[in-house]
Amino acid sequence: MASATITSKGQITIPVRVREKLGLEPGDRIEFVEVEEGKFQFMPATRSIRDLKGMFYHPARKPVSIEEMNAAIAKRAAESK
Repeated sequence: MASATITSKGQITIPVRVREKLGLEPGDRIEFVEVEEGKFQFMPATRSIRDLKGMFYHPARKPVSIEEMNAAIAKRAAESK
């Protein structure tokens, strides 16, 4: 079992074996998720842009041009003033 010690600043070093299994590298972020009262799970918070492919795809949605996007942004900006 891997373990770590908390420093006086509240920091820990994630053991090498755990970092390797999670594919963590320096600069990566970690999310702590409470799975039940007093128990947390942590997981990598960084994702490759490729992981996002298709996330918002909907077959009935038509593609929007850059011009249409810019017009929508400008409209909302004008409404918020």
